[in-house]
Amino acid sequence: MIRPLSVFLCHASQDKPAVRELYKQLSAEKWIDPWLDEEDLLPGQDFDFEINNALRDADAIIICLSKISVAKEGYVNKEIRRALDIANEKLEGAIYVIPLRLDECETSFERLKKLHWADYFTPNA
Repeated sequence: MIRPLSVFLCHASQDKPAVRELYKQLSAEKWIDPWLDEEDLLPGQDFDFEINNALRDADAIIICLSKISVAKEGYVNKEIRRALDIANEKLEGAIYVIPLRLDECETSFERLKKLHWADYFTPNA
């Protein structure tokens, strides 16, 4: 039996409502096993350790970006940097990091700017 594709959802806490909806949609797909902190972290676990393991174990990482997250300092930037560092270990051309825009925004991460984006909203709506 083939195991489901493990997908880590990287996001800013302010974007949690949209990311919860994305998590539900991905969970409905039997071939995808999404990882979301509030769903997969257990009480008492070291969240930094567990998030790092989940990033490393993921088959793909969806980096959810919004006007809020790209202007924010903090943990989300640390997670993005970790994801990009792990991506350096992947084969050339492998799809590992997937930038997903939650609204019209631009990231400051040059490496993300080079990747093809997906939009989780209706542009110009």
